[in-house]
Amino acid sequence: MTKTIAILGSTGSIGTSALKVIDALGSDYRVAALTGHNNIDLLAEQIRRYKPQVAAVSNPDNYRRLADLVKGQNVIVSAGPQALEDIAVMADIDIVLTAVVGLAGLSPTLAAIKAGKTVAVANKEPFVVAGKIMMEAAEKNGATILPVDSEHSAVFQCLHSGNAGEVARLVLTASGGPFRCANEREIENAAIEDALSHPTWNMGKKITIDSATMMNKALEVIEACWLFDMPVEKIDVLVHPESIVHSMVEFVDGSVIAQMSPPDMTLPIQYALTYPRRLAGISPRLKLEDIGMLSFAKPDLLKFPAVRLGFEVAKLNGTAGAVFNAANEAAVEEFLRGRIRFGSIVRLIESCLEKHDFRADVSLEELLVADEWARQ
Repeated sequence: MTKTIAILGSTGSIGTSALKVIDALGSDYRVAALTGHNNIDLLAEQIRRYKPQVAAVSNPDNYRRLADLVKGQNVIVSAGPQALEDIAVMADIDIVLTAVVGLAGLSPTLAAIKAGKTVAVANKEPFVVAGKIMMEAAEKNGATILPVDSEHSAVFQCLHSGNAGEVARLVLTASGGPFRCANEREIENAAIEDALSHPTWNMGKKITIDSATMMNKALEVIEACWLFDMPVEKIDVLVHPESIVHSMVEFVDGSVIAQMSPPDMTLPIQYALTYPRRLAGISPRLKLEDIGMLSFAKPDLLKFPAVRLGFEVAKLNGTAGAVFNAANEAAVEEFLRGRIRFGSIVRLIESCLEKHDFRADVSLEELLVADEWARQ
């Protein structure tokens, strides 16, 4: 039976990889909806190739241009954030792959969950900001949440070796980013081009900067707490520069189960789309004899204080996640515009956390207010 897929954020690195996976999987998987933001030429090209029923551009300013580029195609085109939510709840969509960068992915992801969809989640931010609300909605509406992030996909796969009560800890691995071997002074004054030069992964600008500060690992710690219903005390982080072991689960009997593969996103994307089956695909094969050595180390919290902050935010929950994420998004944008030093990113985030009016039990609307305050 053919599975129909909506890809929210089809022009980004996850979205384009997902389309390659779908190409390889064949006719059992069909693209029914695509969305983009500013890369209109690529979105139009994808529409002409994959012939989805519907397409949307989240930036309304780009609607007319997209409509002109796909004129004559049998596709319904819409625009604005609401358009993404409308696609996420379409009755004939089986899987919603959410790959929208930042908090912009929260509303359509939550809409898909409330519609009881199978939701393949590639963006961390919705669960960092509103993890409790997301998981409660999934339980209430019978939605299935499948992680696409390589680390969370690895944990998800490893957890099949036991049950929740048998887990001693989750170990999230980190490449260490481009500044793993840099000193504090070099990190403080790092240039934009250096921060965007990731040693093992090819990603968009925002997540690449997050990797350079190790903020991505902080966000992943928070997300893992929600996705796997795991207290933060049972989560650990190890720097693993080879990026072969994507994460591990240690069980109470001492067994450690690891998921290994080359650093390529097609495998976790395919696993989410085909779950619970495993199918042959385009993911590169792992040859340990060519790797030679795998190394692991604790992260340097003096050089990468974002990791420490991530654990602190995971303990607090409430409005802390919204402030943490929003301050990061704003600070990364300021850095990419050349307005602040690289070393200022995490200091600004910590300052926002210290100054904000923390509240523990809040609604989605209150979380969005905290988000806006932190950005300002």
